Amino acid sequence: MSQGIHRRTIIALVHDKPGVLARISGLFRRRGVNIESLAVGHSEQIGFSRMTFVVGGAENSVQNISSQLNKLIDVVDASDISDKNIVWRELALIKAKCNQSQRVEILELSRVFRVNVVDVGINNITFELAGGKSKIDSFVELLDQYGVLEVMRTGRIATLRGATKIGINDGEFSLSEESDIYISDSDASGSV
Repeated sequence: MSQGIHRRTIIALVHDKPGVLARISGLFRRRGVNIESLAVGHSEQIGFSRMTFVVGGAENSVQNISSQLNKLIDVVDASDISDKNIVWRELALIKAKCNQSQRVEILELSRVFRVNVVDVGINNITFELAGGKSKIDSFVELLDQYGVLEVMRTGRIATLRGATKIGINDGEFSLSEESDIYISDSDASGSV
């Protein structure tokens, strides 16, 4: 068995009521699993929320964590989608120092990264950026020269990629040899 941190992406549909997150985090704590990112929001069903977790820990701790989640009363369904064909994003709001003389230069950077400007102040500018971890990290690193004031990140949100052929299910990879989709970076968002 290999040593080190093993990461898994887990999605869950849960009852939207007080205490659910505490019970889930208690399960993770008992299993020695660290929550590296967590995103929660209302689902398409009234009274339910969707959660996306990125968890890390020893291989034996994270291996069956979705099965353990499914045993909790407030969890309707939990799935480990780490080895599935998924689309995922992280959202970040980044506030940077920006005086009038720097504004054009900073806005040009935002165009290169396809970033939305969501607020402009006299001495700062706030961006909204969605994408993979490396894209967000790179943009923040470039803004460091101007002075990053705040960074707020959602963590990963994910869903199974829709089926591309009849006969396969959402989240399954096509066996076609014609696919030219290759993701070399495990932090990439899986976009094509």
